[in-house]
Amino acid sequence: MGKVAVGAAVVCAAAVCAAAALVVRHRMKSSGKWSRAMAILKEFEEKCGTPIPKLKQVADAMTVEMHAGLASEGGSKLKMIISYVDNLPTGDEKGLFYALDLGGTNFRVLRVLLGGKESRVVKKEYEEVSIPPHLMTESSDALFDYIASALAKFVATEGEGLHASPGRQRELGFTFSFPVRQTSISSGTLIKWTKGFSIDETVGQDVVGELTKAMERVGLDMRVAALVNDTIGTLAGGRYNNPDVVAAVILGTGTNAAYVERAHAIPKWHGLLPKSGDMVINMEWGNFRSSHLPLTEYDHALDAESLNPGEQIFEKMISGMYLGEVVRRVLLKMAEEAAIFGDDVPPKLKIPFILRTPHMSAIHHDTSPDLKVVGTKLKDILEISNTSLKMRRVIVELCDIVATRGARLSAAGIVGILKKLGRDTVKDGEKQKSVVALDGGLYEHYTKFRTCMEGTLGELLGEEVFENIVIELSNDGSGIGAALLAASHSQYLENIFMHLMIQEFMPENPFKLCHPGFVLSNGSHLIECLMVIARASLLQIVTQLSSVDGVEDYSGTTMYNLLSPESEENKIGSC
Repeated sequence: MGKVAVGAAVVCAAAVCAAAALVVRHRMKSSGKWSRAMAILKEFEEKCGTPIPKLKQVADAMTVEMHAGLASEGGSKLKMIISYVDNLPTGDEKGLFYALDLGGTNFRVLRVLLGGKESRVVKKEYEEVSIPPHLMTESSDALFDYIASALAKFVATEGEGLHASPGRQRELGFTFSFPVRQTSISSGTLIKWTKGFSIDETVGQDVVGELTKAMERVGLDMRVAALVNDTIGTLAGGRYNNPDVVAAVILGTGTNAAYVERAHAIPKWHGLLPKSGDMVINMEWGNFRSSHLPLTEYDHALDAESLNPGEQIFEKMISGMYLGEVVRRVLLKMAEEAAIFGDDVPPKLKIPFILRTPHMSAIHHDTSPDLKVVGTKLKDILEISNTSLKMRRVIVELCDIVATRGARLSAAGIVGILKKLGRDTVKDGEKQKSVVALDGGLYEHYTKFRTCMEGTLGELLGEEVFENIVIELSNDGSGIGAALLAASHSQYLENIFMHLMIQEFMPENPFKLCHPGFVLSNGSHLIECLMVIARASLLQIVTQLSSVDGVEDYSGTTMYNLLSPESEENKIGSC
């Protein structure tokens, strides 16, 4: 009996030792996996580093690329597109204007009643319309007829006080968020479709011409006064509310920037300088690239597997479309090489873009003691359960690394624009206020991203300069902004000059108009007024002619050349 007891004790002891060994081995294995996971995180954090000296290099590189893009077409990764917007809203605009915002599977139609400086936006109404999937690939006529019909129905609902002035054609601002080669303020040819649209016959066509013909087919008498994108619309909306706005940035699903450039600082602009002296430039800054950008293996892989490899590198580092995807890719490597979620990699974690930036933002902003939101998001989105608090903290830290890099690079880009405009320093004690209008869900809703970006601007510019820099939220540039640009580029604006001249000469000798030195009471020379009227009239004629088959297109800079003082064809200037 004693021998049996001893044997049992020996067996039990052996079992305990074996179990202990397994526990130790498991702990050692877990410790090794955890160390590997931490090594992956630390390496990623180091590669994403954005110290101030590096950010200043990025800002300088942005400025250099801006100069190159303004010098010649194709001279830079930044397209620096001339928008032909040389008159931004001032607040004096009055009347009823429409906007059409086409940028995806839905489009919006808006009408805005403007009441001048006293009343500003008196009333705004809009309607959102879904585009049937088959129209996205069918034909140009079918798509634009559908849009024009919806616009006509919306116009038919004009209520009391919301009618165009008698004798005036309704005017529209057209926000078209697809790649376009702009040829004038109200014309541009489609370069390519994106976002699921694929209608080959529209490529190379003037999208304003396509819309205009469709409106004529449905019996809608409306003129497209301005063709813009959402960034320029944001700039217009910002300037309408604040005359100190000098630039606009979109930080949403995608990203872009636009700013007001001095026309004489655009070497690739050929023709008469705008009377305002300014020209809005659409930077397309998402395509910015520099050796100073802190790219990682995850960024390179994301780019290589994207629909546009080698393009939009800056956008892939800072915009809402990609931030969550970068986080997913790092988590996937941790799961594969460190088994942080168990021996099997969660299947959902392998799906590209399943972790969206709004999910990432919710994880990043979780302040609960047990990080409950993090656990819920992992379970609901990736079907990962039973994560430890330690693991949840790592995931929050990962989100912080990605968001911080994006926010600080965004700030460097803004500083690059301010540097190009000479607004990154204080000159001789002179303090000029510079306002940058911001729009987009990433900036508006991702609080830690926004706070980090604004803080980084202060670090880069210094306290003395930064106190004169204002970042201002400017909502709905693609809607209100487009309507405002229709107002500031209305075909009826030249009537103002006629009224001024009538007021000047009616009480006195009408022959004083003939004197070359004649100046109106507002300080404008008569010849300047006549040139503005002539140019506006010629623009209308050329725009109409360019849509007629068999007539050569004289839109864009060619039209301005006709009125250039150096041009032999300039009959108006020589009169």
